[in-house]
Amino acid sequence: MRNKFVLLITLLFTSLSYGQKQVTWEDMSHVEYTDKFFPIYEEFFKYPTFLLAVKALDGKQIKITGYFLNIAPEDDMYMLSKSPMSSCFFCGQGEPDTVIELQFKNTPNFKTDAIVSVTGKLILNSEDVDHFIFILEDCKGELID
Repeated sequence: MRNKFVLLITLLFTSLSYGQKQVTWEDMSHVEYTDKFFPIYEEFFKYPTFLLAVKALDGKQIKITGYFLNIAPEDDMYMLSKSPMSSCFFCGQGEPDTVIELQFKNTPNFKTDAIVSVTGKLILNSEDVDHFIFILEDCKGELID
């Protein structure tokens, strides 16, 4: 009996330390915005303030499902979107928290608008307007049928 208990505790801690947290787009939406002027571009951009629910995910391994957008494969620029390309953030259909920049370990082989689950380390970005507010580093993705 004691061996079973030790095995159960070991499995629990192993899964907690190596697993990723499954998140939804609702989880990622806990962001507020203010307009902030960025002198380098002489423009105002939406400046994010991440609320506690999102801050708790910073630096953690997460898994999220969405639409794969193949923005500029020659520059390794990919993103995951809450919505398909025809109604994504760039078309004025959402806030910056509806897209995630994807930085893959290996070049992905997904087509635009494929539904995929992506796992990676979440980085919250509020200062670098050349990148999205959410970045997933060292991504791995899988096609959802």
